Amino acid sequence: MSIGDIVSGPGRSAVRDFLEKEAREYDFITANAENAAGGTGLTTKIAEQLLDYGIDVLTSGNHIWRINKFVEGLEEQPDKLAVIRPANYPPSTPGRGYKVLRVNGKRILVFNLQGRTFMDNIDCPFRTADKILQSEEYDLALLDFHAEATSEKVALGHYLAGRITAFVGTHTHVQTADEKLMGGKTAYITDVGMTGPLKSVIGVRTELAQKRFLTGRPVRFKVEKKGPRIFNALSITVDEDSGQAVEVKRVNRRMPQRSY
Repeated sequence: MSIGDIVSGPGRSAVRDFLEKEAREYDFITANAENAAGGTGLTTKIAEQLLDYGIDVLTSGNHIWRINKFVEGLEEQPDKLAVIRPANYPPSTPGRGYKVLRVNGKRILVFNLQGRTFMDNIDCPFRTADKILQSEEYDLALLDFHAEATSEKVALGHYLAGRITAFVGTHTHVQTADEKLMGGKTAYITDVGMTGPLKSVIGVRTELAQKRFLTGRPVRFKVEKKGPRIFNALSITVDEDSGQAVEVKRVNRRMPQRSY
């Protein structure tokens, strides 16, 4: 299972509630956690908390750099936590862009890339994917592609179809209804969605997002902390012998408000 962008306390509590009941149904779980701390960034304490809930690897994106103390930890102890950042940042960037874990005797490669269309002009995600897949030994591979443009996600999905087990798009916080087996072998979704406050504008308090659009001026965003929550994820069934996906299902679970 791959869980959509976790947004602040509402997202963390939704993960906790879902996994308390259903974690045993899944052999391997990833989640994007770049917005898990206050709506932007991540801390070591929160990363450890999410991993304790049953997540195996935390992926991220462009917001992972917002909290300097956590970034320094990535530099000092890159193997301490199962947290990865986009691999196509320059070589001197703290942290690592992929991780190989052993689960039930299988080597699972999880790697993270970031798009360039409407985002920072970093290294090419297509060529970076090639380098990682050619250099690592693995039985199954899952990619979190953190990107803005649908076209870039679809293009990279086709580029990697049949070469990886699963392609999960993140960043836009809106779950798309295009889950499929791309090339008949690779589980694909353009964006897995968001895990956080349901009655919000992709996690932000609605009135603040509206004010920004109405005035055209900068507005300090705050996470919506009241109301029901949404849990978005992608459930992937894999043939362990071939390493190919055989079934893919969207998870879109609405949860009542709860303290966190």
